[in-house]
Amino acid sequence: MNSTNQKTVVLESLPQNLAQLKALPQSALTDPFDVAALAVAALCRYCESRDDCVEMLNFLRGPRAMTQFEIQFLRDRLTGKAYKPLSYFAGTSPQNNYTPQKPYCVTVYENQYSRPQENYLTLWLESSGADSPRQIQLRRKPSTGQWFLWDQMLLADIRIPEAEDPWA
Repeated sequence: MNSTNQKTVVLESLPQNLAQLKALPQSALTDPFDVAALAVAALCRYCESRDDCVEMLNFLRGPRAMTQFEIQFLRDRLTGKAYKPLSYFAGTSPQNNYTPQKPYCVTVYENQYSRPQENYLTLWLESSGADSPRQIQLRRKPSTGQWFLWDQMLLADIRIPEAEDPWA
């Protein structure tokens, strides 16, 4: 990893709904690393409440709400696989069934390829169940200085939790 800038974002708890997400200090959306971590936290809610997850993601997306295709993509990638977004938190592994330590810590970094054009930023996150880092793309709204979720590549398959692995 040839990182030029990295930040570990600490969340005391995972938001269960949009009101709790907005109550977090990171919800000002002025720090792109915070937005990336909040996206992971919102994805963690999917298996318990799809509606809460989508509502939080729509807040993080700013003026561009999720399409039905994107919502369907979440369903396809997360149904029965709640461990995927948990794998981005410190302390998780397939061996502990992706159980994060508290407080919840997500390390986000950029590299020499992170700024392809003005107002766009690609950040990278490590999943404890994958061999290579995953991307999350953000877009800055110049009029407010806020960063919004533009795209995420966080939900590809990873190693299954040991508890679900018949070969473990």
